[in-house]
Amino acid sequence: MDQDDLLLHVSRQLERLGVPHFFTGSMATLFYGEPRLTNDVDVVAALTPRTAQGLPGAFPAPEFYWSEEALLRALRNRSQFNIILPSSGLKVDVMIPTDTPFNRGRMARVRNVSPTPGTLVRFASPEDVILKKMEYYREGGSEKHLRDIAGILRISQEVDREYISRWARELDVEDIWRRILAEMPSPPTPPPPGSERSG
Repeated sequence: MDQDDLLLHVSRQLERLGVPHFFTGSMATLFYGEPRLTNDVDVVAALTPRTAQGLPGAFPAPEFYWSEEALLRALRNRSQFNIILPSSGLKVDVMIPTDTPFNRGRMARVRNVSPTPGTLVRFASPEDVILKKMEYYREGGSEKHLRDIAGILRISQEVDREYISRWARELDVEDIWRRILAEMPSPPTPPPPGSERSG
C-alpha cells in the first residue's frame, strides 16, 4: 500500500463509519501547492467513543498498528493519535478536533477533490490549510510552513485572501500573514491598452 492507497483507504473507512473528516497538512499541501516529500497522511476526524469502536475492523492488525490507549487519550483530550503501516513506515496522524468556531468552519468548508483519477476525497480548503500552517509556524518556527504557504498561493488560482485575513486576526497570526504577503512577488502589471506595437 503506497501513500495514495493509504489516503483512499482512510477516506473509505471513515466514510463507512460515518465519521465527519477531512485531510489536511502535507497531503493537502501537495494537492494545492508544490511537490515535497512526506510520509504522513494528516486527517481531522470527529471520532466519538461509538464510532471509534469500528477502528479495529477498519485498520486491523498486523497490517496496521495503533494503540488503543493512545486512541482513548485522544478522545478524552481532543488531541491526536497515530495509525502506522509497518510494511512501509507510512503514518496516519488522526487529529480529533476541539469544538471551536474555526474548527466547525473548517469542517463546513471541506472540498471534495480528486487527488488521483477516479477518486473523490474530502480535503480542507486551501485557505484553512494556510491558516493552520501559520499557527504551526507561530508555535514551532519551522520555515517549511512558510514555504508551503507560498507554494499554495503560487499554484492555487482561487484563494480567498479576505477570508484568510479575517481569520488571521481571530487566530492571532496576522503578523505572519502580513509577512507572507510582503514577501510574495507582485503579479506582473499588464501593459496599458493600445501600447502593443504591431510588427
